[in-house]
Amino acid sequence: MSDRFANTQPSLSGPASSGFAIAPSDSIDLPEATRALFVGIGGNLGVRMLSGETLTLSNVSSGSLLPLRTTRVFATGTTAASIAGLV
Repeated sequence: MSDRFANTQPSLSGPASSGFAIAPSDSIDLPEATRALFVGIGGNLGVRMLSGETLTLSNVSSGSLLPLRTTRVFATGTTAASIAGLV
């Protein structure tokens, strides 16, 4: 399959080109910092931002695409599910 954008530099404002399923954990960082999170089943979302700050996003809707640079999704405080990290 051809990719007309193969020789362009990716940017944070462009579309994600990879992703991974996230199992929330209070002790394990994500395999890489995300450029966005997809939340399949809504609820609260506890995250550590790339800056090191931690916060809880309340009442995130199912199907939300959140443009967040995160390094961890915490189990404690997270009720959302089916979370994917996009990079």
